[in-house]
Amino acid sequence: MNPPVRLVLVDDHAMFRSGVRAELAQVHRVDATTVAPDIVGEAPDVDSAVAVIQETRPDVVLLDVHLPGGMGNGGVDVLHGCRGLATESGAPVRFLALSVSDAAEDVIAVIRAGARGYVTKTISGADLMRAIRRVGDGDAVFSPRLAGFVLDAFGAAAGEIAEVDEELDRLSAREREVMRLIARGYQYKEVAKELFISVKTVETHVSSVLRKLQLSSRHELTAWAAGRRMI
Repeated sequence: MNPPVRLVLVDDHAMFRSGVRAELAQVHRVDATTVAPDIVGEAPDVDSAVAVIQETRPDVVLLDVHLPGGMGNGGVDVLHGCRGLATESGAPVRFLALSVSDAAEDVIAVIRAGARGYVTKTISGADLMRAIRRVGDGDAVFSPRLAGFVLDAFGAAAGEIAEVDEELDRLSAREREVMRLIARGYQYKEVAKELFISVKTVETHVSSVLRKLQLSSRHELTAWAAGRRMI
């Protein structure tokens, strides 16, 4: 029998987290051949989620899409804050989104940010148990209706690669560095310190990046970079 998946629950409602715990335990009681996840941590918001995930390095994070805290982007902020994390065995920490929302924009945003799957809260306990195990094994898992959103979105993205490359080619190497830091939420002073340049130089680079990409604000720049998984 496989060892239990080490799991972190992230949802801003304590009652829901308790319900997930109870539901997964019930599935195991009904079918002893299933192995209930080992829940090693919980969190109700972006900042505490990033902290507990970095501390516990679980196999899978069950992640709500809409969370308080961070930069206001909910689960996407958690994914960005945990990018590159690995478990003790060296496997990547994997994320399964679980949300009441089945809106295409929510699904696409968290998948672009790095989630391995997305299911809605109408899922049964048994199906959720299987989804957690499959994501832990490296598979991608989606509720049937949501899979179409992902296929459509990434099919369109594949056709835009040439256009994206042309846009990036307009930027110098230094402008790309500044762009990524600004898109990650760094302030001008923080960018200057990180790159050992003056604040005035940062301002000049940001103005140049916005002009070359035909964007009008930092918010648009962040959305542009996030849509291309550059942050």
